[in-house]
Amino acid sequence: MRIAMTTFALRNWEPDASTRVEGLSPDELVARCNAAGGPLVDGYAPFCKHLFIANDTPTRAAFAGITDDNAAALRSGYVARREGERPVLERWFEGINAPHAAWLDVILYSYEQLVAEAADFEGEQDVPECDWGIVSIIGTLEPVEPPMPPITQMRNALGRDQGGSGFDLDPAAYDAAAAFWDRHAAIRNRP
Repeated sequence: MRIAMTTFALRNWEPDASTRVEGLSPDELVARCNAAGGPLVDGYAPFCKHLFIANDTPTRAAFAGITDDNAAALRSGYVARREGERPVLERWFEGINAPHAAWLDVILYSYEQLVAEAADFEGEQDVPECDWGIVSIIGTLEPVEPPMPPITQMRNALGRDQGGSGFDLDPAAYDAAAAFWDRHAAIRNRP
């Protein structure tokens, strides 16, 4: 099994990323993923898998629970992750510190899915030679996938030409995610 980095996942090294990977270069993360070799955990669709890597870097968790003490730090706005996507309303904390992430949830898409999505955003991203491509990294406290935010599920259901994956909305997964994200928010622009 060969795992490679996609250019889309490099946003995890940008300063305002919900999970800003620190103390580990993209190449080092790829090497760790390939050395781990699995097991891969099923994701929201057949083309999506998760690989949980124990985190020994300064990388922090991607989200936090909403409390009376931090609610004033909540922000919202319309965000597109890349050119060509429809901006969607997102909510996040700004300027708060998250706990250290015990795990890195490395989200992988199959080579076939990467090729299909790249066709919709021609010239934006080369598809690496791999079996699985890293599309995102989430810092978590447990080796468990946090629910995909409802707005991400909606974007995915819009189709690949709108920046999604083309995977239909699952009402039960959507409801579970809404319950979780009603009490949590992503973190950006940490102090």
